[in-house]
Amino acid sequence: MNKSLYTKLVLIMLLLILSLMAVAGAFLMNGIRSFYLDDFYQKMKTVFENPEFANDLYSAASDTAGDTSPEAKLAERLRTYSGQLGIDSGSRNYYILSGQTGAVLTGSDTETDSVAMTPNILTAIGGEAGYINDHSAEYMDVALPVDGGAKGYIIYIKDNKSAVYDLSSALIGILSRALLIGLIISVFLSMLLAKAMVTPLQNLTKAAESVSAGDFSPKLESDAKDEIGVLTRTFSSMARQLETTLDHLKRSETMRREFVANVSHELRTPITSIRSYAETLQDAESLPAETEKEFLGVIVNESDRMTNIVQDLLMLSRFDAGSMEFSFARFSFEKALRDVYSAMLLEAKKHDHRFTLELKTPLPELVGDRARIEQVLINMISNAIKYTRDGGTIALSAGQAGDAVWVSVRDNGIGIPKEDLPKVFDRFYRVDKARSRESGGTGLGLSIAREIIARHNGKITLNSRPGKGTVITATLPVEGPQNA
Repeated sequence: MNKSLYTKLVLIMLLLILSLMAVAGAFLMNGIRSFYLDDFYQKMKTVFENPEFANDLYSAASDTAGDTSPEAKLAERLRTYSGQLGIDSGSRNYYILSGQTGAVLTGSDTETDSVAMTPNILTAIGGEAGYINDHSAEYMDVALPVDGGAKGYIIYIKDNKSAVYDLSSALIGILSRALLIGLIISVFLSMLLAKAMVTPLQNLTKAAESVSAGDFSPKLESDAKDEIGVLTRTFSSMARQLETTLDHLKRSETMRREFVANVSHELRTPITSIRSYAETLQDAESLPAETEKEFLGVIVNESDRMTNIVQDLLMLSRFDAGSMEFSFARFSFEKALRDVYSAMLLEAKKHDHRFTLELKTPLPELVGDRARIEQVLINMISNAIKYTRDGGTIALSAGQAGDAVWVSVRDNGIGIPKEDLPKVFDRFYRVDKARSRESGGTGLGLSIAREIIARHNGKITLNSRPGKGTVITATLPVEGPQNA
């Protein structure tokens, strides 16, 4: 039959109390009996081995003068020592036995004419004191031979253990009452203990069921230092981490879908253009040479655009997979800046931009992947050229701050709306989609730049105001990443 943990704990506590009381009672009963037996024989030995007592018995047994028999005189002497021997008319009696046959001559128990031959009586008939202790017997006895007269006598003390049985009965009654009270207390305490243990587990179970159903609202808090408290806090931490992970997965799934949609859209546009112009060239019987050349130029440009998109996507996929390889080495950062400036100067002049380079401080040599860093610089400058109206101003500046170098690209272009600033490093994000497509942009440049800077343990930031321009700044450690 299935029982709840609460019931099981209560039953276990009750069984534990019963077992403890039973074991304690058994040991106590056995201890009392052993103590009573040992006390009896020790007391008998103490009296019997007393020289004065032995002399009195010998004198009485040897005294035949007068009308009083020796056995009556022996009985008189024993009554004198009855207090030390614990003799009473109830459970413990003395007997004067014949030293030869063991027959009862007289004794404190007037109703008993004979006693059974016990090992101790037989030992005394043999001439030695009998102190054999038989725990299993229903009596306790000692037998002491006394020389005197013609036949000799045996002093025999016998206890029927009625006092032990009475004490055991009383003890059983006490134990029974104690057990009853103990059970009542243990039931109450076990219920409290079970409740203290089961309630947190029940709460954990309900919370786990809610979490398994996708509901992370239950919050479990516990200040307890015990194992259940640790389990509660661990579960709460696990639930929070699971909720965060699921949120990340949902966002990742949303981003994946958006990414697939963006890739499809970005590739569909050049494919549509290529197909349209190719079909026109295929279907037209004769076109002017200039028109054919123009159409072929569009096809080549759109093909290059698709190639750029695929290459950028491949690079980002390698970043995501952690398989992008870098070639770290020490190089002149200043020379890299000047080379990029010279390479982009012609592109800026095509749009009548005023493009300047300013080095704030002497620049140190930098540990990094020069080709990747130059790629970042080109992306930063390309964005400034694309999103700045013809005749604008673009400034490339760099300097050193502590153990890092920084480089900024400032323009007076169209700027970025405030609500779009958190998206500037997202893949396929464009401030002006029409302008970006006209210039062959893929919307992946800043995403790639951020990944490259991150691999160098640097950071990249962007500030912008609509209609006022944009400033994008990259910071790189001089000694590169620790694993460079």
